[in-house]
Amino acid sequence: MAEEKEKKEKTKVPRQKMPEQDPKVRARNFDEVPFGYTPALAQLEAGRCLQCKKPKCIEGCPVEVEIPAFVKLIKEGDFAGAARKLKERNSLPAICGRVCPQEDQCEKVCIVGKKDQPVAVGRLERFAADWERTKGEVTIPEKAPATGKKVAVVGSGPSGLTLAGDLILKGHEVTIFEALHKTGGVLIYGIPEFRLPKDIVQSEVNYLERLGVKVECNCVIGRIETVDELLKEYDAAFLGLGAGLPQFLNVPGENYCGIYSANEYLTRSNLMKAYLFPKYDTPIARGKNVAVFGAGNVAMDSARTALRLGADTVRIIYRRSRDEMPARIEEVHHAEEEGVQFYLLTAPTKFLGDDNGWVTGVECLRMELGEPDESGRRRPVPIKGSEFQLECDMAVVAIGAGANPLLPTQTPGLELNKRGYIVANLETGKTTKPRVWAGGDIVTGSATVILAMGAGRKAANSIHEYLVNKS
Repeated sequence: MAEEKEKKEKTKVPRQKMPEQDPKVRARNFDEVPFGYTPALAQLEAGRCLQCKKPKCIEGCPVEVEIPAFVKLIKEGDFAGAARKLKERNSLPAICGRVCPQEDQCEKVCIVGKKDQPVAVGRLERFAADWERTKGEVTIPEKAPATGKKVAVVGSGPSGLTLAGDLILKGHEVTIFEALHKTGGVLIYGIPEFRLPKDIVQSEVNYLERLGVKVECNCVIGRIETVDELLKEYDAAFLGLGAGLPQFLNVPGENYCGIYSANEYLTRSNLMKAYLFPKYDTPIARGKNVAVFGAGNVAMDSARTALRLGADTVRIIYRRSRDEMPARIEEVHHAEEEGVQFYLLTAPTKFLGDDNGWVTGVECLRMELGEPDESGRRRPVPIKGSEFQLECDMAVVAIGAGANPLLPTQTPGLELNKRGYIVANLETGKTTKPRVWAGGDIVTGSATVILAMGAGRKAANSIHEYLVNKS
């Protein structure tokens, strides 16, 4: 009876909101939007967890974090212990707490969410990781004895970082090769500062380096070295290249000046700091009337970046309805709060430009939803005679990205599918090339940070098993 009474008391506590910047203020700065929980708010939210005997939230997490255990530690005020518990399964908790789609994973199956809003697992994860970092309480776990085996990791995105963190603890030597001048992959070049601060990513990389992971930047594998050359020095290789090949609309006028792929636009702004031009000498177009095509997280990031770069009007143009939008609910909510306009069931047919070659507008067509396509979403069908025009002096195409072709096409024995992605076993990461594993977006296509991390975890286990059996 006492246990039932306690559960009822817990469910009476509402889900705790995170304090955040005012929308009108934050729409003009690159500071992080939410401030995070205070210790009191975190403990109050943690107290909502029912501590289920068969917690489905763990099953909903791609890296199987022991969620009830770390949440309980927060409730008890042991914030350092909560961070340590998190890092037993997740080497990037401060990142995951900010960008993972918890509403579709751990929180989606939370029992509290059956009758009320689910426990805010992501916000609690962020709190514990931030507390550990800001208080200087980061601890280094004990590593297994050195095996003498060496693993090369190509790409420092979420899959590569997770794999490196797992294998270094298992006693293997790990070296990460990153093509760009900063580590983090999509975490650093694709996600804006206001959603994932760069120093958060850097601190997580620094943690791996303290564990003993070696990091080599400005190393374009496929140019300075091939995979076969790496395999002469390393016992195994993991390819976490990401899906960085821009996709375009393929409509007339797409070559007008002022039209960016989201890859270029966000990379210029995030990694190259174009928003601080001329202090940093990578310029970027600053449109006053901006159109963004697509409705995923990348589209939201592009639209909200355009606002912060001084746009007066920013429109999201998407050919399906709101129900089909792939972006996180929170990102859509934040974009709307900041003033981004949504043109749904709308598809571009051509861009318009002036005599100097600059974009001035876009012609669009109204759509309606038909039968579901292969993705399971209802297919957009054009409405004849519904053409209309919108003015824009800048556009960003954010409709997805393809497989990075540089390394895969130059690696003999590595099977690719018809879209250019690496063929790999989704449970082990093994490719068709001996001693080579792969995971993340280069295998699945563009997905989430946590799914890429899950792929890194599975590949790490498989590589470890191979290296142990080999020796």
